[in-house]
Amino acid sequence: MKKFLVTIFYISILLFSRQNNAQAQESSRLRISLLTCAPGDELYSIFGHSAIRITDSIRGTDYVYNYGTFNFDDDFYVKFMKGKLLYYVSVDEFENFAYNYQMMQRGITEQVLDLSKEEAESIQRALLENSKEENKYYKYDFFLDNCTTRIRDIISKFKKTQLPTQHVMPAKTRFREAIHTYLDRGGQQWSKLGIDILLGAPTDKVMTANEQQFLPDNLMSALDMNEKSIIIKEKKVLFQFDKKNESAFFSSPAFLFSMFLVLISLLSFSKNKIILNSLNIFDRILYGTTGLLGIILLLMWFATDHSMTKNNFNLLWAVPSHILLSFGLNSKKTFIKKYLFYTALLSGLTLISWFFLPQTLNAALIPVVLLILIRSLKNQSS
Repeated sequence: MKKFLVTIFYISILLFSRQNNAQAQESSRLRISLLTCAPGDELYSIFGHSAIRITDSIRGTDYVYNYGTFNFDDDFYVKFMKGKLLYYVSVDEFENFAYNYQMMQRGITEQVLDLSKEEAESIQRALLENSKEENKYYKYDFFLDNCTTRIRDIISKFKKTQLPTQHVMPAKTRFREAIHTYLDRGGQQWSKLGIDILLGAPTDKVMTANEQQFLPDNLMSALDMNEKSIIIKEKKVLFQFDKKNESAFFSSPAFLFSMFLVLISLLSFSKNKIILNSLNIFDRILYGTTGLLGIILLLMWFATDHSMTKNNFNLLWAVPSHILLSFGLNSKKTFIKKYLFYTALLSGLTLISWFFLPQTLNAALIPVVLLILIRSLKNQSS
């Protein structure tokens, strides 16, 4: 009888132990991590990328959910300009995902999230639901709704412990300053100029701590802030590449526009007919180009869904009506002379208020506005 009871006791312990081990294995079968990919060389990749990885040890699967996927079709640029470009969440095996980034020489840092069984399963269910054909598309917004903020919102929704809310950049950093950091680091001076022209005053808004997390590096840094709660269980660099991007000063827009300003200013004093005819052609191009640009800026303001292209103070120098001036520049009519005078006056006031406007205008454009001022005065007096 005694042996029988001892046997029952040991069998009970063994079964209980196996049950606990099975439960422990079940609770830890899902390993969910944030993947932060280093910036690339091209403009579309200069700000880095985020994705979420789910490894299932029981099923033997290892998938990456990527909210940064889009279809490059015939209407791509039209949709992009209108702010109606749809991105979607795609699912790929981690091995393929990592291989692509290795080929592009872009490093990946992995942060394993400290999640309970319930939290991990909730995140997995949400991602599976979002990846369905009827749910996977969303209207992309670079600053407010992108591949990084989507992942942040999912983690925040199902992680019962509150995510860190500290600033990872200085508290008064603006959206434009944040993207300038990456553009300068990547030597993208011409892209920086184009972006500064297209993006209006809303881009100069001071970011909240939450808004700073639209950049992949910032979300990664935010999750590292574990003073009050443990968010990250493990962090490791899967692979990295040392890359240096240098911007050549002599090919920068600031230098080239400045040289152009000096050249045109000197030629403006010439009496040579060939030079004067050449300057006339240049003026038509100058006013026509800035006028066309002004029309584009107005369309980006009023005819698109972009939130950051509104209230654009570049319209102070890229005046849409300049395109009409380019056709009637040689006219001796009084209203043309008055138009040129007020154009010169507006250009002068723009230069005076350059650093006091509620929008940061790219300094490389100062020579362009000076050119408009000089040529307007010259044509007005001729």
